[in-house]
Amino acid sequence: MIEIIAAVAGASISVAALGAMGFTKRNDEARDAVIRLTSAVEHIATQLEVLHNDIREERRETFGRLNGVEQRVSKLEAGSPWDGSNRRS
Repeated sequence: MIEIIAAVAGASISVAALGAMGFTKRNDEARDAVIRLTSAVEHIATQLEVLHNDIREERRETFGRLNGVEQRVSKLEAGSPWDGSNRRS
């Protein structure tokens, strides 16, 4: 009878140890996944910041050029009034 109790106790301890090892392994995998995801999010945030700066510079250049074109058009419009009579034939 003592042998049966010892066998049951040994099996219970083994099952508990395997369960604890499985839990520890899942915990480690979850921690690694969180680390990978955090790194990916930080990388994406950095790339978005670079993209935002590029877009800002491009808009600054585009609106600067557009402003120059508007000024030239205004000068042309002020220099010769358009009434339709000076069309090209």
